[in-house]
Parts: sequence; structure tokens; C-alpha cells
Amino acid sequence: MESAAHESNGSEIAIIGMAGRFPGANTLEQFWRNLRDGVESITFLTDDQLEPSSIDPITQSDPNYVRAASILDDIDLFDAAFFGIAPQEAALIDPQQRVFLECAWEALERAGYDPATYAGAIGVYAGARTNTYLLNLVANPDLFATLGSFQVGLGNDLAFLTTRVAYKLNLRGPSYAVQTACSTSLVAVHLACQSLLIDECQIALAGGIAINVPHKTGYLYRPGGIFSPDGHCRAFDAQAQGTVFGSGVGIVVLKRLEDALADGDHIHAIIKGSAVNNDGALKASFTAPSVQSQATVIADALFNAEVAADSIAYVEAHGTGTALGDPIEIRALTKAFQASTERKGFCALGSVKTNLGHLDTAAGIASLIKTVLALEHQQLPPSLHFHTPNPNIDFANTPFYVNHTLAEWPTHEVPRRAGVSAFGIGGTNAHILLEEAPPPIPTQPPRDWQLLLLSAKTEAALERATANLAQQLRSQPTSIWPMSPIRCRSVGRPGITGACSSAATTPTHSSCSTGVLRSGWSARARRSATDQSRSCFRGKARSTSLWPPASTTTR
Repeated sequence: MESAAHESNGSEIAIIGMAGRFPGANTLEQFWRNLRDGVESITFLTDDQLEPSSIDPITQSDPNYVRAASILDDIDLFDAAFFGIAPQEAALIDPQQRVFLECAWEALERAGYDPATYAGAIGVYAGARTNTYLLNLVANPDLFATLGSFQVGLGNDLAFLTTRVAYKLNLRGPSYAVQTACSTSLVAVHLACQSLLIDECQIALAGGIAINVPHKTGYLYRPGGIFSPDGHCRAFDAQAQGTVFGSGVGIVVLKRLEDALADGDHIHAIIKGSAVNNDGALKASFTAPSVQSQATVIADALFNAEVAADSIAYVEAHGTGTALGDPIEIRALTKAFQASTERKGFCALGSVKTNLGHLDTAAGIASLIKTVLALEHQQLPPSLHFHTPNPNIDFANTPFYVNHTLAEWPTHEVPRRAGVSAFGIGGTNAHILLEEAPPPIPTQPPRDWQLLLLSAKTEAALERATANLAQQLRSQPTSIWPMSPIRCRSVGRPGITGACSSAATTPTHSSCSTGVLRSGWSARARRSATDQSRSCFRGKARSTSLWPPASTTTR
């Protein structure tokens, strides 16, 4: 379906790259498939699978102990050599910092930028949950005696999450560690947008991470608390009794829209506006949400975006599935929307927590990436476990309905737009308004053949990168391929010794038209290898989307 005309006020921010790892999905492509297909990625553990923890055996035998966890794969793996980190030092570093560093590399790679050659400043804004990995290190006194508390602190203080990325990737813009509990990563995106608009940096990475250590453990359910009694999150449903906390990481790469268009970047979506506030003292308790503050932050985001509430077709809610939180959130949304429209039942509602559980400091970025993917695919994924509306929510008299089945996302007079909310315990609220990306504009006449360049530090990594790229080109719908694959691969990758080229006209061709090009080869040898690839196929040129594969991880 064609997109409607876009209007700009000059303050829009483009999302030009994304990376993430979530329960049940080590890639964003798998994440979207899980969302689209309504997959719940909660693991129910047996006694043998439970990891040792501070919970005593008596607690684990309690009938209210829930053996459910939202698990992130391979948190114990890290490609230390790739980042020039000694193995002993890597073992000291909080897995949150290790995984976030890998994802930051991947996000920039997907965006098509190499910090070593980019002339502008790149900032990084992110936060992580409370570090529980440090408890393992404290239990090892020999480690402290050998390396000292200062070295251990460098690898585990949350203040170094972003500065480590800036150091290892040579990012020279602002580097902010953010912590506002559940709203952390969405607040980080808001701060990054503000920094771009005042030209503190020209590209910004923003996101968050949460990794629970020990990883495979359950929790003790207490009636009336935030935890679910059975490991399922039933946002907005009559049976909603809480959520389950989990692990995940997400990062977006941001740039001012006018700059992204001028530079020919692939744009995933547009941030039209955002807002952040705090509840203050006028609420029932420190942990209680506030209708007024949530309504205000949503209204402020609408005002900053200069869009009408009735042009928003979808809201990715905070949606924790708690008896108190869900009704308050709908009351706040309704108050904000009904300030300018009396329409009922036009805006779909969903919560990614029904798929993944609550990802703590990464919850907001998981919601944002889900919504961006929905905009790109022009589909509304189902919000799970919704059967009967919460009796304290009068949906019939609100602008909202819960989207509980996969649905096409139509558009009419305005582009597809969506809101994303994240509300932190302690009262820091964030709301971001998204708009679908404008149609890509070809930056150069199409050519019969495209030369795709890959590089890696080892032979094994090069082979894996080639296989991942071939698979991506085969599976990616041509309707959302960007127009500048050559720039993405040649400009956006730092100089690494091994290189591989592929000349292809279709995704299928790219899977077998590869040849290894070494930096030491002569120009004649390079031309010969390219010619051999080109001679394999004949056909019409097609623009292709190059989503670089995930960073190679030692296994």
C-alpha cells in the first residue's frame, strides 16, 4: 500500500540503523517473525535447569515460586579479541557492557557508518539495569587480590557502559549513562534526539540493556505485586496479574532527518517528537503511576511532533499487565487523545511485554524497535493473552482497542504514525511519536551489477558474514530494500584485512557469486576476480538492502 505524503517541521529525527537481541531472537529479523507470528518467548524451567542463586532451596519449594524466565541466549560469550580486550579483562566486565558493545558495533554497521572515517561527532546515550554480575566477582577474593577493586570497578560500574563504547569505537560525541528504571532506554532516545537537534553530535546511538545474573532463575510471586503468578503477562486483560522480568538489548542509530535524506541513508522510521517528565509527589506512593503525568507527557509529545492525536493509528503501551498500571495507562492515554478528538475505537493498542516479559531498562527500546518494524512491514502484530477486557477499563468509550491478532496496517490521508510509551518506577515518563519512513529516493542511476564488499578479521568470520549476507538478501522483501547498498558496504565498514566481493543482480545470485579479495592483491587480480563473479549471471539490476550480519562472536 502506498504511503501518504510526508510533512516536515525541521525537527524530525531519522532512525537509520538498529540492532537488538531479545529472548528467542538473536537478530531483528527473527524478532519480527516472532512478533508477527504471536510467539511468547518465556522459558519455563525445570529444577535441573535452574541456576544456583541466592534463593535458598526452601524458597524454591514454595508453591508461589514461579519457574519462568525471559532468557537472552549466549550472554556468556564475547569476542574479546575483536575489540582488543585481553581475556582476563573481559572476564571482569559485566555481561551488559560486553553485549552492549557488540550491539553498538552492529548498529553502526547496519547504519553504514565507520566512526574512523566519519567526519562528524557520534554520541552514545544508554543505560543498564543494576549490575548483579558483580556479586559473582565479590565472591572471589583472589580476583580482587590479583587485579584490585579499581580494575573490577571499571568493568562493572554502570557509568562506564557508554564511555567504554565511545572508547572502543572511537565515538567523539557526548557519552551519557542514563538511569530512570523502566523508562531508561526511551529516555536515552529522547536525550539523543535533543542532542542532535542542538548539533552536539551529528549521529547518535541510543538504547539500553538488561541482563539478569544468574540468568536461569524464577521468582517468588506475591499477591498484589508486580510479578505474574504463572509467568505470563496479560496486558489489559481481565486475568492480568503482573509480568515477568527478563533480559534484552536494543540500540537505534539516529540522525537529523534532513541530514539523513541528504546523505542517502536508509531510513527505518522517523521520530516526529518526544517528551519526558516526572510524576513528582502528587501520587499514592513512590512506585505508583500518575494519570496526570502520563497524560501530560503524551500530550507534550503530540505538541512537539505537531501531529493530531487522531492521526495516530497505533500505541505501543507500557502495558505491564498489572491490576493498577493498565487502567491508569488507558485513562492517561484517553485524557491526552480526547483533548483534541472525540473519535472512539480508532487506535490499536499493544504491548511487547506479552511476548518477552518486562525487560527493565531495555523495555522502552524493545517497544520502540517493535513499532519501527511494524511500520516497515505495514502490519500490526498481535498483543498476546488478550481475551476479555480488564473490567476497570471502559474501552468502548476510549479511542483504543487491543490489537490481539495480526492485522494489515492501512493508511489514508496521513502517513502511518504510532506512539511508544515507557513509564519508570519512581515516576520518569517518556513518550515518543513515530512516523513511517518516506519512500527512498534513488541517489544514482541503477546499474546492471552491484559489487558487494565484506570484510572480517578472520577467515571463519568472513565466511560467516558472507553466508549471513546471502541469507539476508534471499529473505528480505524487495519492497523495503534501500537504494544504496554499495555505500553501506564500502563506506560503513572499517578497514579489516580480509575482504570478500559479490557481484549480483538478485538476492539468489548473491549466495553463490562470491570471491575473496585480499588487500594485498594487485588491481589486475581484483578485476579478474570481479569479472569471474560477474560472468556467472546476466539479468536486470535490482536495488538491494544490505543489513550487515551480527558481529562475529567467539564460540
